[in-house]
Amino acid sequence: MENGNDLSSSFTFASSSSLSNGSCCNKLSAATCTESLSKLSTNLEKLLIDDEYDYSDAEIVVEGIPVGVHRCILGARSQFFHDLFKRGNYCSVKEGRPRYLITELVPYGRVGYEAFNVFLSYLYTGKLDPSPPEVSTCVEEACAHDACRPAIYYAVELMYASATFQMKELVQVVQRRLLNFVEKAAVEDVIPILMAAFNCQLNQLLSQCIHRVARSDLDTVSLEKELPPDISSEIKSLHHKSLPEAERSVPEVDLIHDKRIRRIHKALDSDDVELVKLLLKESDITLDDAYALHYATAYSDPKVVKEVLSLGLADPNRRNSRGHTVLHIAARRKEPSILVALLTKGAIASETTLDGQTSVAICRRLTRPKDYNENTKQGEESNKDRICIDVLEREMPRNSMSGNIAISSHVIADDLHFRLDYLENRVAFARLLFPAEARLAMEVADADAGSTFTGLSASKGSSGNLREVNLNETPSLQSRRLQSRLHALLKTVETGRHYFPHCSEVLDKFLDDDMPDACYLENGTPEERQIKKMRFMELKEDVQKAFSKDMAENNLSGLSSSSSSSSSPKKSVAYKVRRK
Repeated sequence: MENGNDLSSSFTFASSSSLSNGSCCNKLSAATCTESLSKLSTNLEKLLIDDEYDYSDAEIVVEGIPVGVHRCILGARSQFFHDLFKRGNYCSVKEGRPRYLITELVPYGRVGYEAFNVFLSYLYTGKLDPSPPEVSTCVEEACAHDACRPAIYYAVELMYASATFQMKELVQVVQRRLLNFVEKAAVEDVIPILMAAFNCQLNQLLSQCIHRVARSDLDTVSLEKELPPDISSEIKSLHHKSLPEAERSVPEVDLIHDKRIRRIHKALDSDDVELVKLLLKESDITLDDAYALHYATAYSDPKVVKEVLSLGLADPNRRNSRGHTVLHIAARRKEPSILVALLTKGAIASETTLDGQTSVAICRRLTRPKDYNENTKQGEESNKDRICIDVLEREMPRNSMSGNIAISSHVIADDLHFRLDYLENRVAFARLLFPAEARLAMEVADADAGSTFTGLSASKGSSGNLREVNLNETPSLQSRRLQSRLHALLKTVETGRHYFPHCSEVLDKFLDDDMPDACYLENGTPEERQIKKMRFMELKEDVQKAFSKDMAENNLSGLSSSSSSSSSPKKSVAYKVRRK
C-alpha cells in the first residue's frame, strides 16, 4: 500500500530538457550524461541548503516565512516565473530584492511552507523529495496515512504549486497520487481533491471525484455549501439517475417539508436564532427534524451553536442520515468552544460513527504532527488542533457543569468581595499563562473576557473594580450582579480543574501559601519585589511542569506528549530552505 512518502519520483532534468534529441549523448556516453546531470542537481541543491551559497536575488513569503530564490533558475524552469519576473510586478522590495507573496501567486488554493519547499527543490534539482511526515501524516496511531486528511491536503498543496507554476510533469505525478486517494478517502476528504481538480482544470481527476461523491451518502446541504453550483448540480443529477425509478419522484409533502427546513438553515446562516424560534412555532418542524444543531455546528458561528443549545430543543446525540452525531460533526470542524459546549450539554464522546470512528479518532485523523506538537511559548495562543484532541480525550463528565458547583474549602469565606478577588486573580493568572485554555474555560462559563474578568487590574483600582459604587444600582441589583459574577468565575475555575488538574494544584498552593499581594510585583521594598519576582518565575516553571503532566496523562496514543506550552522542539522539516 502506498503512503505519503510515495510521491517520490525518478523525474530529473532529463525529463524536461532537450536531451531527447540525442544531441548530448552523441558526444558523451549515457553513463557520463547521467553522472553530469547528477552532479548538476547536487550543485544546484547547495543553493537551497547551504548558507555559504546565499546568492538569492528574490524572496517568496510562504506562511509568513521569507524563502530566498534565484530568479534565473525559476525563470528558466517555469514559464510562469519567467513571465512574472519579466513583468516585475512584485509586492514589495527588501534589501534591494523583490518580494512576492505565495497567497497572491496562488490565489485560488493554499500552498504551505513544506509543500513549497519540496516544489522548489524539484525546480532546482529535478528530483522530487519524499513527503515531509510532519505535514503529510496524521497523529492517529492506527492510521496507515494512505488517505487521511493531512496526506490529502499536502498532495493538494503540491498540486496547486505544480499547476500554478506550470510544471506539467510534476502535475502528472501528483495527479496520480490524488487519483489513488479518491476511492480510499472518506467522502468529506474527497471535497478538497475535487476543488483542486476544478481550480487546476484537471478533467480526469475532476470526473472521478464527481462520480465518487455522487455514489456516496453525502447530503444535499453539504454539496450546496461546499461545492460550486455547477458541480453540485451535476452530482445531484448523477445521484438522481442512479436511484430506482420508483424513488425518483418526490411527493409534494416532502418538498414542503424540505422548504421549511431550508428556511431554518437560512436563519442560522443569518445568525438569527430568534427567527429560528419563530419558524419552529409556525410549523410542525422541530430542530431535530431539521438537523439544525448538526447544521449550526458545521457552518455557524460558535455563539450561534451555544444559542441553539440553550433553547433546550435539540438532542446533542441525535444522528443524521449518515449516522453522525453532532459531536462527530464538531470533531471535523475542530473548534474547541463548540466541542466543550456540546459536551456540557450531554454530548457523548464515546459514540462512534457507522464505521467505528469516535470523535477523538476523527479529530486525530485530521491533525498533523506539526500542529499537534507545536511548541507554543507560555502566554501565546495554543494550537486549536491539540486543544480539541485534549478536550475529547479527557471526556468531560456529563454533570460536571450543571447544578450547584462545588468549590474547595479554601475559597469559602463570609466576605463575598474576598471570594471574588481570589477568583478574579486566579483566572487572571490562568489568562496570563495559558490564554487559549483560559478563554475556552471562560466561554464555557458564558463570561466576557473584556468586561467580566478584569482580574489583577480590577483589584488595583481600574474602572472594572468590583468595589466601585454605582449610585443608580440598588443593593439587590448589586447583589445579583456580584452573585452572577461569582457563579461565572466558579464555573471557569472548575472547568480548569477538570481539564488541567495539576496546574490547578500549583495555583492552589501559590495563592494559599504566598503573601496576599504576591500578584503585584511593583509593591514593597526592592528586596520584597525581588523575592516576589523570583517566586513568580518559580510559579511559571511549576505550571509548565504541571501542564506537561496533564497533557501526558491525556496522551492515549503513545505519541510524545507536547502540550501547547511544551518545551519540546518541533520536528525538523524534511528539506531545509534558506530563510531571509
